[in-house]
Order: sequence, then structure tokens, then C-alpha cells
Amino acid sequence: MFGFLKRKHRDIVAPADGRIVALESVNDEVFSQKMAGDGVAIIPVTGSFAAPIDGIVSKIFSTNHAYSIKSHKDLEVLVHIGLETVALDGEGFTPVAKEGDMVKAGDTIIDADLSYLKSHAKDIVTPILITDESDVKTIEKKYTIVKTGDKIMEVS
Repeated sequence: MFGFLKRKHRDIVAPADGRIVALESVNDEVFSQKMAGDGVAIIPVTGSFAAPIDGIVSKIFSTNHAYSIKSHKDLEVLVHIGLETVALDGEGFTPVAKEGDMVKAGDTIIDADLSYLKSHAKDIVTPILITDESDVKTIEKKYTIVKTGDKIMEVS
């Protein structure tokens, strides 16, 4: 009867095992000042990066260092593996999914050689951003140690 009072909640899950940190702590102005979107970051401990939401793989960058998933509820989430990793020109990244694939949260999208990234990238911290915030009222964030698939944000 009062369905209009219900807020739609959308969960975003960890795309990798690791520790969730505040986006503001990321040593890159574009991310820390939320110029590309709001969210959190993860310091990954494994090299498997998964879908943070159910949806379609809307973009895998040509260098395989970042990807976006668009949900059926019009939420788009970008996962940017490491900092300044575009300069690696794809080295250290192996795509598992491709653009247009339908995925479930937790499905692997990119496998990365974390050892290679640690020695060749500026940082392995991985921002997880909501890139289209037009329908977002609130984002509840969790800062903790997580496994792939654990809830890290609730969007309403």
C-alpha cells in the first residue's frame, strides 16, 4: 500500500579479497576527491577481480586495468585495479569476461598478476566507484577485511 515509501536498496560487494579503505585515503586526486565517482577502495590480497554487482559488463578498458558493470537497476560500478596501471599497457592483466557478458556479483572479470603490479604500478589499491550517482541518495560504506562477495556498500 505504501510502496512509494520504500527505498530501493542495492548492495555492492567486494570484487576481491582484501581490506576496504576510505576513497579519500587513495593517493590519487581523481579518486580521493571523488572526481570519477563515490565509493571505497580495496587493498587486494589476491589477483582475481570480480563483478561487484549483478549486471552486464558494460566496459573493459583496452589495457584491462579497469572495468564497469551496469546493473539492471541502472547502477554502474567501476573497478579500477591499482593506480597508474593504464601505463602498463595490459601487462599483468588477463580478462576472463568480455564486454556484453551478463554476470553475477562475484563472477571473475579480470585476473591480475598481483606480484607484477606491486613491482610495476604506483600502488595496488583498487577504487570501487559508483560512476552514475543520479539515482543515489545515500551510500552506506563498510570498512573491514573482506572476501570476494562480502557486502561493502549499500546504495539507496
